[in-house]
Amino acid sequence: MPVLGLIIAGSAWLLAQMAPSGPPPYPDKADLLVYVDSNGVRRTVKTAADWERRREHILASLQRVMGDLPGDARKKKVSGPFFCKLTPFPRIMAISRKRVLTPFSGLELAQRGYVALCPDYPNYGQYKFDPYRHGYASATMKAIWNHMRAVDLLGSLAEVDPARIGCIGHSLGGHNALFLAAFDRRIGAVVSSCGFTSFRKYAGGNLAGWSHAGYMPRIASVYENDPAKVPFDFAEVLAAVAPRAVFASAPLHDANFDVSGVRDCLAAVAPVFELLGAKGRCVAVYPDAGHGFPPETRRAAYAFIDDALRHTPAVPHQDREH
Repeated sequence: MPVLGLIIAGSAWLLAQMAPSGPPPYPDKADLLVYVDSNGVRRTVKTAADWERRREHILASLQRVMGDLPGDARKKKVSGPFFCKLTPFPRIMAISRKRVLTPFSGLELAQRGYVALCPDYPNYGQYKFDPYRHGYASATMKAIWNHMRAVDLLGSLAEVDPARIGCIGHSLGGHNALFLAAFDRRIGAVVSSCGFTSFRKYAGGNLAGWSHAGYMPRIASVYENDPAKVPFDFAEVLAAVAPRAVFASAPLHDANFDVSGVRDCLAAVAPVFELLGAKGRCVAVYPDAGHGFPPETRRAAYAFIDDALRHTPAVPHQDREH
């Protein structure tokens, strides 16, 4: 992953690195059907209500690393040339994560009938922004917040059904699509290409690639780039999206994200989807390729998100809240 250079004000940066107290620890983050109750007792997840307890702990753990999800006070007007729109099907839409170079485009999605919004990640493309000078603890959380505001915008459009919103991304966009879906339940389907592996199998367990200023500095400053100390892992991120539809593309020769770690995450999350009545809604494909999103895999991903969003109940436009 490329290292992004940022000049950070010392005192503000140090304050942002101070991780808050958080949820109870889960030493085995792949053991998803357990939760810790208010008395510190480990219990088996047997119901959707039980799972919600664990999910709340997962989101709290993410925020220990990324910083707190902002509140309404940070909402601002959104503007920018990031729409791709060609005769969209009403009430079906997608968000596309964008890097400087991406193997797919908003145009491809628009040609399939989506209203596609393609926001840049902080300090990629033309978007220059120092999240640390503005009180964020990570560029990751700033991106999540921006993407949630993008969902607000898309949901306000007359031709878009706010109950049929999806997101899709590759590489950096692949994990940010998952982070967005974990925090924002308005996302009904997510496609992640080359977006994750278990932290233990990322670069032999050295998380330096995740801890620079372009991502989550607390992974280094608080958790010492050690997967055993970081309070979340990607099996938990995937599980936090359940029971909504997830499609993962994990090429066999991806040098960034070890494919065996992807398989580990998918195996761990399967019982959660089954518990929530969504067996088979978290799927993966393993193209014989490197760190890319081959055309045939994109077509499969688009078909998946088409099906997932079309089978979401429509929300009549006149019944929306504004």
